[in-house]
Amino acid sequence: DSHLSVFQSLFRFVHDFFVGEYGAITMALTYGLAIIFPVVITFFLAFGILEDLGYLPRLSILLNRLFKTIGLNGKAVLPMMLGLGCDTMATVTTRILDTKKERIITTFLLALAVPCSAQLAVILFLLQGGIGMKGILVWVSIVVMVFFLAGWMASRLVPGDDNPLILEIPPLRIPSLRNIVLKTLARVEWYLKEVIPVFLIGTAMLFLLSELNLLALIERFLRPLVVGWLGLPSQSAEAILMGFFRRDYGAAGFIHMFEKGILDQAQILVGVTTITLFVPCVANALIMIKERGYKMAFAMFAIIMVMAFGVGGLLNQILQRGWIVL
Repeated sequence: DSHLSVFQSLFRFVHDFFVGEYGAITMALTYGLAIIFPVVITFFLAFGILEDLGYLPRLSILLNRLFKTIGLNGKAVLPMMLGLGCDTMATVTTRILDTKKERIITTFLLALAVPCSAQLAVILFLLQGGIGMKGILVWVSIVVMVFFLAGWMASRLVPGDDNPLILEIPPLRIPSLRNIVLKTLARVEWYLKEVIPVFLIGTAMLFLLSELNLLALIERFLRPLVVGWLGLPSQSAEAILMGFFRRDYGAAGFIHMFEKGILDQAQILVGVTTITLFVPCVANALIMIKERGYKMAFAMFAIIMVMAFGVGGLLNQILQRGWIVL
């Protein structure tokens, strides 16, 4: 009987590792290939067209003055736009930036205030259904304001000189289909080699935390902050925590509460703003550690958590006082 029990436990462990709730196949590969991969290919095709057209350098020049206010130059527009597809992939592309200061600031801003496609779609659905266009405009305004304020502060705190934008402007031309296909295939290969393994590692970490019952412990730690400071129902702690492991799961948790009638309009806005600014998904966190080093990455995590809960709590206070009417 004891041998049978051990065998059953081992079988359950192996089964759950691959196809359980936090399984390598059911979560990591589903997320990395089924959800993110089609978006990534679309982005790669679009960038291939813009690149072959000769428009990207012109876009960098157009945004150069605006990006200078946050210690970057127009080159940073590429990772920022890629971040709207997948922040993990965008963090790797910060390698194209010329200085360490630029790479640090861009990595920080991607993690803080650039929602990935999976999260963005669910958030917009929730905002549109729950508080309408006015709520979306308030949410966008807050995220953009935090983005530029955090970038402006980071540009003054991170050591290093500002780097001028020096680009050769190619002529505008009709894109070549062959060039676009070759560039897209090369980038897809890079995505599969660089990013998919990170999703697998992140999911394995989540699985082990679940097996050790540490997820429930972290959730209990978050609950007083979520209820007392953010003014959200206690179930929101789970949604915010899950947003770290899969960003769209966090927003989906708020949708579930909204459909049950647990959340009012103010709570929807506070919750969505907090998870947008919260620590990035576990795959992005691992890439940040890999690219920037664990000391810098953990410093970013700490600042992002303070800013996410700080902005969420202040927004809750403003809404409670009626200074913003939804």
